[in-house]
Amino acid sequence: MNKENVWAVVPAAGIGSRMQADRPKQYLDLDGKTVIEHTLQRLASHPNIKGIVLSIAEDDLWWSHCSQTYDCPLYIVSGGTERADSVLNALTELITNVDDDPWVLVHDAARPCLRHQDIDAMLFKLSEHSVGGILGIPVNDTVKRTNSEQEITETVSRQGLWRASTPQMFHLHALSNALHAAKEQQLVVTDEASAMELAGLHPMMVEGHADNIKITLPQDLALASLYLQQQRECL
Repeated sequence: MNKENVWAVVPAAGIGSRMQADRPKQYLDLDGKTVIEHTLQRLASHPNIKGIVLSIAEDDLWWSHCSQTYDCPLYIVSGGTERADSVLNALTELITNVDDDPWVLVHDAARPCLRHQDIDAMLFKLSEHSVGGILGIPVNDTVKRTNSEQEITETVSRQGLWRASTPQMFHLHALSNALHAAKEQQLVVTDEASAMELAGLHPMMVEGHADNIKITLPQDLALASLYLQQQRECL
């Protein structure tokens, strides 16, 4: 996998929060740095990432206080109302700055514990795939479906079920076209793979580590801190 063919996109605009904090969750402190600084450092320090495009809200008050430097170029663009809009803005910026059709890794700003081994696995398994794919975790728990009264109506087979994660890796132009098409049809997509699926394509699932958690609730910060410590001890 050639370093010149891999870029990262990080949508960080419009991230909702159940953190009971005075700022978006990507700017909360995690072991002396903000969550987003950890995330960007994980991406930027990988030898196959040529650059990163970060989408932030136009009224963002906190990014200017982040002073980290990174091992690759970092471009900033305005985000959108929805995740897909933020990703599209980043892809549009990237299209104007590259002459080829590179692979793009789209990664959540609030996932600071991404392992380089998981990026390696994606690059190895997807580099020759016709579509691309996403990182995920197999569902191991018993899955139940309930009605509006929270009464169990069915036990769902977990065979073939995965929890979708990020990064999600696709070619720049194919992903841009899929997101544009979904937007034109007013279809809601919650991740990049959904847009590719709506385009009739079949992304591949790549198994990753369960410690690649997304910061969603206050207790997730303590868990992320523990995972980061464990990862450092393994280096």
